[in-house]
Amino acid sequence: MPWKGEKDPYKIWLSEIILQQTRVEQGLEYFLRFVEKYPDIQSFAAAKEKDLMKMWEGLGYYSRCRNMIAAAQQVMLHFNGLFPNNLQDIRTLKGVGPYTAAAIASFAYGLPYAVVDGNVKRVLARFYGVKQPVDAPAGALRIEKLADKSLKQKAPGAYNQAIMDFGATVCKPKLPLCETCPLHKQCYAWQHNLVLTLPLKIKKLQRRDRWFYFLILHWQHKVYVMERRKKDIWQGLHEFYLIETAEARELDELIANEIPELLKTNFTVIEVSDRFRQQLTHQNIFASFIQLRLKAKFSWEEGEWIPLDQLQKIAFPGVINSFINSNLTKANTRKFNCKAKNGK
Repeated sequence: MPWKGEKDPYKIWLSEIILQQTRVEQGLEYFLRFVEKYPDIQSFAAAKEKDLMKMWEGLGYYSRCRNMIAAAQQVMLHFNGLFPNNLQDIRTLKGVGPYTAAAIASFAYGLPYAVVDGNVKRVLARFYGVKQPVDAPAGALRIEKLADKSLKQKAPGAYNQAIMDFGATVCKPKLPLCETCPLHKQCYAWQHNLVLTLPLKIKKLQRRDRWFYFLILHWQHKVYVMERRKKDIWQGLHEFYLIETAEARELDELIANEIPELLKTNFTVIEVSDRFRQQLTHQNIFASFIQLRLKAKFSWEEGEWIPLDQLQKIAFPGVINSFINSNLTKANTRKFNCKAKNGK
């Protein structure tokens, strides 16, 4: 990977943020694109937010990108455009937690701080036999102390990279390579047949379902687009007018009753899409897209009319991009002719 052995704190920071909640194979493409267009923190800080959000499109967890924008501005404002070179100052940057700060400090500056990611937790829990859940305070503190104890003070960057790689390639979550592992004779989990038991965790992931019905309003080769501004998923990205419901709804009912009441103008239903799904960490999004051609133009305060050929320049969530890329006007066709309830 291009960030292995990297000493530039900007590139280390960029790679670490991108790889949060992201597979390496996917993150690599984004890292290379960002470095090519914004080779240093100064060019990143000078970029327009909409351009950065568009480049981030598809990575998910968009708060990461917003935090990076804020952090870059902090570097320019408080550190004279130079990436901070000590742990305390690095930790002040927006979106930089203990793990990322330790990674930057050790990889870029050779400072003796242990990096503790999921791979490191697994290695330490198995090797030392940590039986407290690693996602509980007591277990997390024990892992932190063991990480500090095990750190090689003279080469912290090399050690941190090595133990993370060891967890990723040898001490894997499933099918670990214990038989050929050079440490298995000293490993507590191996000695006590606990390799697939450790590390322990208490938190179970629960996802809630959300049902999104997007109205794609057409008028003279333009569609109505809005920015998501409230603190929720996809904040700062764009969407079409959204009707969200607590459970799945009959599309015929929405089209015949709620949409005419909402729009209060005549329209024709062009097409209704199949249902799209996007799985987030804590949510399942089920999205349907209803394309409507309006008889008259109108606007809400929070949106604007965008030409169809300009949509590719706007940052949308993944589920909307999936629909746009499958062709905005080629879904399962169902024709309706509706009038607003007030008869206009």
